[in-house]
Amino acid sequence: MRFLPSARGFTLIELMVTLTIVALGAALAGVAFRDSAQSALERDAARLAALLEAGRALSRATGVPVQWRVAGRGFVFDGLPPGRAPMPTRWLDAATAAQAPAPLLLGPDPIIAPQSVLLHRQGSATRLQVSTDGLRPFAVSTAQAAP
Repeated sequence: MRFLPSARGFTLIELMVTLTIVALGAALAGVAFRDSAQSALERDAARLAALLEAGRALSRATGVPVQWRVAGRGFVFDGLPPGRAPMPTRWLDAATAAQAPAPLLLGPDPIIAPQSVLLHRQGSATRLQVSTDGLRPFAVSTAQAAP
């Protein structure tokens, strides 16, 4: 009786499964490492909206007017009560810049005037606006590109 030599190599199914796993891993890695200029600007805008809401809540709770303004390559909260943890004053991304026509008054009144801040990334046409109508919380929206 003759025995056939044992098969060597991979089957087509094994190769297809391996290639599928590698392709899925590469796709997931691409999504996980995505850190484009757009996402950096979106992170700064979402963070600013949260910080403005925190400043607004603090102003209402203490009854002290709090203002937010652009300062150099960052921003400043004026009027915060002494003895509390300092608020951040820098953007997460060094290329982020802001424009505000005037300092934003965050309180202490529960209803404030409509206000907005325009965020952009230096060298990019993308612009995001962080704004409130005075009653609702600050929110991020896409702004029209400057001409």
